[in-house]
Amino acid sequence: MQKKFSTVLFDLDGTLLDTLADLADAVNYALHEMGYPAHTYDEIRMYVGNGVAMLMKRAVPTGTSPEDTDRALAIFKERYAAHNEDKTAPYPGIPDLLRALHDRGVKTAVISNKFDAAVKALNRTYFGDLIPVAIGENEAAGIKKKPDPASVFAAMEELGVKKESCIYVGDSDVDLLTAENAGIPCIGCAWGFRGKEFLLQHGADPALIAETPADILDLL
Repeated sequence: MQKKFSTVLFDLDGTLLDTLADLADAVNYALHEMGYPAHTYDEIRMYVGNGVAMLMKRAVPTGTSPEDTDRALAIFKERYAAHNEDKTAPYPGIPDLLRALHDRGVKTAVISNKFDAAVKALNRTYFGDLIPVAIGENEAAGIKKKPDPASVFAAMEELGVKKESCIYVGDSDVDLLTAENAGIPCIGCAWGFRGKEFLLQHGADPALIAETPADILDLL
């Protein structure tokens, strides 16, 4: 394969892993415990992408106090920590894609707005040695949430690569902006939480839309 890009940096939720059901179930559990109405999966699909604190701010009723929002978030975190692998699984075609990239010598990393320890644990569980670097939000280490590009640059440093070799893969407007802030191109995933039309409406390059994971090999 003639590689234009030899490093692929992946978003996690909605790109590699379908985590929506477990996230939504934990959100609705917290809302129920607080006496708030539940949301559909499709509603929660549009709330994710900016970290769990923002997820809960979007999920609680308008006008909810900061204190009650924090209570709901604490309930969500406890529930999700205990049930974050109940329904979560790689999207169809992702394991084959990662094996193909590994076999072709393409370097890979995962970058997520989940907190760092959870990102590393999920990566080990689902992808093992296929993705050697996983980086999540870690304010203490200077790694802010996307679209801040700090996580992208940290992944590049850990992999020992320059940004000219890198392309980003994600499913949301946050991912598009993260890649832009890092100065690298972005492949948009049509199968993710937002969908193809949303990505195009938010500035995705039509030539860099992957309808399936296998398309990523061609786009490199």
